[in-house]
Amino acid sequence: MKNRIIIFLTGLFFIACTNAKPEAKEDATEATVNETEVVLTPEQIKNAGITVGAAEQRPVHRTLKLKGVIEVPPQNSVVVTVPLGGYLKQMALMPGTAVKKGQVLARVEDQQYIQLQQDYLVGRSRLQFLEQDVKRQKELNESKAVSDKVYQQVSSEYQSQRAIVKALEEKLRLIGINPFALSAGSITRSVAVVAPISGYVSKVSVNPGQYVNPTDRLFEIVNASNKHLSLTVFENDVTALAVGQRVLCYTNSNPVTKYVAKVSLINRHVDDERASEVHCHFETADSKLVPGMFMNAEVELGDALLTALPDDAIVRWENQNYVFVAEAGNKFTMLAVETGESKDGYTAIKTALDGKKLVTGKAYTLLMKLKNSAEE
Repeated sequence: MKNRIIIFLTGLFFIACTNAKPEAKEDATEATVNETEVVLTPEQIKNAGITVGAAEQRPVHRTLKLKGVIEVPPQNSVVVTVPLGGYLKQMALMPGTAVKKGQVLARVEDQQYIQLQQDYLVGRSRLQFLEQDVKRQKELNESKAVSDKVYQQVSSEYQSQRAIVKALEEKLRLIGINPFALSAGSITRSVAVVAPISGYVSKVSVNPGQYVNPTDRLFEIVNASNKHLSLTVFENDVTALAVGQRVLCYTNSNPVTKYVAKVSLINRHVDDERASEVHCHFETADSKLVPGMFMNAEVELGDALLTALPDDAIVRWENQNYVFVAEAGNKFTMLAVETGESKDGYTAIKTALDGKKLVTGKAYTLLMKLKNSAEE
């Protein structure tokens, strides 16, 4: 009899434990379903001051936030090359070195420079001889001492030699040698590579002793006196921009310091990434801003009619903005939304609301009630 009683009690305990597990699971499921919904009584709604309405079309000040980089115009960034090539024999430059227009950056030498100067001096001497010969043949031809054919032949040879000498003059100018100052005693085996603009050396691509070809990039020089801000704008925002709009920009390292610029040029072509470029000129120059530096920018677009809600209708939870949708039975459902700019106590809502009834005031009270209920 005692054993039967023990078996009976053990069975009751097992049944009780088995029935308790589904009940706990049911409670957990109910909490998960209702974690975005809260139901209040009419008295609670009245005491909390919760108001219900619809989103409005209001003038909201728009600011377009963009990112860009500081650049200089193409004519202010120059690649230095050598026209005829040669061995780099003299060079003492480092990135950041300041240079002036016409300053000697390096010297390049090669036997072709010697040959070019020799060819010019020999050609110039022959040209002088032919010039005198043409004059003599002309006088003889006029007196019928020589035939027209002889005179024409000498004249043709003179014109050909003149073209050769002219071409050699231009080649000498190309490597920086003044042909009219050249003589047999001033022939040199090297030529100077000079700076085409003033600025600073941004890149050095060669070493002394290296043979460089005409296509090789020796140095890069940047003149930062006319820097501007190049912003990347996606196609949906290009039409909202106009020349002359005010731009506030700042660096990531110093967001407190604001620089003022104005839109000066808009590229109306959209690239494969569905973006375009907008160029802005700074109103005041600052030596702290250097080419290649990234900047953030805010373009003031003015007021526009946008769907907006009072600031008191929007709550923030875990880095996300929410509003509450009012439904039948005094039920309120939390809805995630994307917000825009704010003005006069109203904030633009970018998310489509489709005519929903929304809580327009004291939404924070609903958030507290919802989260407190979830924790209980």
